Amino acid sequence: MHTSAAVLSFEAIRTELGVPQQFPAEVLDDARASVERGPQYEHSRLDLPFVTIDPPTSMDLDQAVHIERSDGGYLVHYAIADVAAFVRPDAAMDIESWKRGVTLYSPDTRTPLYPPQLSENGASLLPDTDRPALVWAFTLDASGALTDVDLRRRVVRSIAKLSYAQVQDDIDGGSVHPSIEPLAQLGQILVGQARDRGAIELPIPDQEVSQGSDGAWRLSFRAQLPVERWNAQISLLTGRAAAQLMLTAGVGMLRTLPVPNEQAVARFRSVASSLGIAWQPDVSPAEVLSTVDGSTPAEAAFIDEAASLLRGSGYTAFDAASGDGPTAGETAHAGVGAPYAHVTAPLRRLADRYVNETCLAIHEGREIDGWARDRLSELPAAMSAGDRRDNELERACLDAAEAAVLSGQVGAVFDGVVVDIETGTSMNGTVLLGDLAIRATCTGPNLALGKTVQVKVIRADVATRTVRLEVAT
Repeated sequence: MHTSAAVLSFEAIRTELGVPQQFPAEVLDDARASVERGPQYEHSRLDLPFVTIDPPTSMDLDQAVHIERSDGGYLVHYAIADVAAFVRPDAAMDIESWKRGVTLYSPDTRTPLYPPQLSENGASLLPDTDRPALVWAFTLDASGALTDVDLRRRVVRSIAKLSYAQVQDDIDGGSVHPSIEPLAQLGQILVGQARDRGAIELPIPDQEVSQGSDGAWRLSFRAQLPVERWNAQISLLTGRAAAQLMLTAGVGMLRTLPVPNEQAVARFRSVASSLGIAWQPDVSPAEVLSTVDGSTPAEAAFIDEAASLLRGSGYTAFDAASGDGPTAGETAHAGVGAPYAHVTAPLRRLADRYVNETCLAIHEGREIDGWARDRLSELPAAMSAGDRRDNELERACLDAAEAAVLSGQVGAVFDGVVVDIETGTSMNGTVLLGDLAIRATCTGPNLALGKTVQVKVIRADVATRTVRLEVAT
């Protein structure tokens, strides 16, 4: 089921939410000048055949990777675009990036943090071009334990722009690119480590809005490919190493997510019991979640309820030199199972430029440049504002698409699964219409988690982006 292009206006949503449409002329001029000027590096790692792994249409390539087997373990080189080499403190691009915070994504376009001249060209790790980068090097033993970390500014060159689907097909066919030959094995080891640390990962498929060749918009759920999880573990490895580097030095900024308290876990256990999901007393939430994939109504509801364990994400900036150090509770990230920092997406996140520069100075044993250290305390507010706008835009676009798909179906009846119940009632909840990739509010008697129900579409209003269902009688 789909809707015509004329019904939806994502541009109107962006205008309503105050999403910036164009870069000011002075920002574009600054971007052009910075790319033409270009950074000058003394050293390179052109001997390493890096590759990038991203969605096929992506041009803002933040990371390039090279993985090899070494001394019975693994040696990982992870190159991160050196945005700080192009963006001058207090210049036009810098000022604009603080207003934006993050790159924003809509179904029909992206609103970049930096002008395309920089983010999709001069600083992007595009193939067959020399690019400035911060190169992290990780030595891991056979168990995946990290034994050494290095970080340098270097010129790098990617030799191939790969997509997730392409790499997955290669791995499945036994012909993986030699630059990432150990990725599947190491990725699985790191996934297991994360589970052992208690990292809570939700196997929730992505809800996507896409446009077909006929111009119609469609909703769909897309399950994550195994290679996406494995590749993400390399990014998480980098974020964990960065966090530990900064915590040891007493200065930096972390991405945080509180560990769920005993009451939250107890409630989640009761949900498992009501849905008939086996959960032994000595098994952690991370371990039980690794055993379900959402393929049954009960599992779909269980995974949906697991989101209640991951609330309160934020950022913690600290500087012991100013008497400002984080408490143990302020360093946790429940989704990672360890302290964690954002460093791997500087083309798309403001904070990464500052955190990478902080980590490099710490590793080199020198003073952190004033432009980076002096503004660490301001980053949490700027990043939280950017994240809020990102979440609002994503939710508004999905709500509009759901309403548009059902706008001609008022009165129609569909099969669905109850995936959430409003606290204190069995009359209000959320129903998942799996075949349509739609989640909507539903009212009706005797709603129960994991129950399959028939629901009638009562309201589908694109203008207000609302959908209402009720149990069919």
